[in-house]
Amino acid sequence: MKDRNHLAEVKTTNKVEIISKGVVDIPMLQVLSEQGELIKNAQEPNIDKEEALKIFNTMHYIRVLDERMVGAQRQGRISFYLASTGEEAASVASAAALSNDDMIMSQYREQGALAYRGYTTDQFMNQMFSNKDDPNKGRQMPIHYGDKTLNFMTISSPLGTQIPQASGYAYGQKMSGKDVVTICYFGEGAASEGDFHAGLNMAAVLNCPVIFFCRNNGYAISTPAEEQFAGDGIASRGLGYGVKTIRVDGNDALAIYAATKEARRIAIEEKCPVLIEAMTYRLAAHSTSDDPTGYRSREEEDKWRAKDPIARMAKWLESKGWYNEADNQKRVEKARQDVLAAMKNCEKTDICAVEDIVEDVYDTPPWHLKEQINELKSHIKKYPKMYPKTAGRVK
Repeated sequence: MKDRNHLAEVKTTNKVEIISKGVVDIPMLQVLSEQGELIKNAQEPNIDKEEALKIFNTMHYIRVLDERMVGAQRQGRISFYLASTGEEAASVASAAALSNDDMIMSQYREQGALAYRGYTTDQFMNQMFSNKDDPNKGRQMPIHYGDKTLNFMTISSPLGTQIPQASGYAYGQKMSGKDVVTICYFGEGAASEGDFHAGLNMAAVLNCPVIFFCRNNGYAISTPAEEQFAGDGIASRGLGYGVKTIRVDGNDALAIYAATKEARRIAIEEKCPVLIEAMTYRLAAHSTSDDPTGYRSREEEDKWRAKDPIARMAKWLESKGWYNEADNQKRVEKARQDVLAAMKNCEKTDICAVEDIVEDVYDTPPWHLKEQINELKSHIKKYPKMYPKTAGRVK
């Protein structure tokens, strides 16, 4: 029987030794240089033309979607939006490395993972405009997606809540005997929440097949990383909890793909958690409620624009003979037109029925809620111009 005394294998010393940061030097996996060239001695992941182009096209589609929807929010057509500009590789390439049967639990900047799995433009729009075709029945803010058929757990606003939930879900997957994993996305700011520590410790102790995917984009809204923690990023915390850990260039789609593939293999074969820290940068504002000019410089942003994951992958695809700029521009323009057409169509669609506010919550809504619904209906009837019937009502 294994000795359960955790002191049995501890190394002893007769001198006071202070262990400081820097003792463990955690490397960052990189396959492509910032110029999109294969790094010397780097091993290209096993990825064919079709999959590579799907990753690239999805990344570009998400950038188009983000641009259009930030504009829509500025026009008063939707209330809120979160863009992933500069971080597209992190969500799209990692999703590509998974099985469609794996569960995704995301934060709020992983629309790329959802799009890669087949979430349509109309579905994005229905959710953001909260119309009658929104499966969440307008009960969520924009960008809080969820899709049971695509194994994408519905997003919630509070930071970090999905981390212990992912550990629990992955434990259930292990108990089921299926060779599947849960991937849990979050930012380095969410790693300051207690849920992060509880979730990692639970997964490590119970050997849950979960991939914790941290997008370290340098800022928790306006708080820079150096003001959040003094340790070596988030990867060092994984080691502290006994979790196998990978640090990867978050703007290198090939490196993200390779790291996630390996993490998934380990999680399934060894029935254990893996932490991936993707070092990236948020080129956009945190959200449409944020102004990044108040806490970072244009020079800093320009430095990271040179590391753009889309341009980087385009150069690699071109070197393989898989990319044509003219054809790509046509695809991008078509995506712009498709997004605009879907947006115009969805905002003309009727909104959800007022009763949806309380139905599905109770088998039979209690009397006081029924009374409130009737009062609300009377109020809307009295002021009909203030409550348009279609989704394009945010003014």
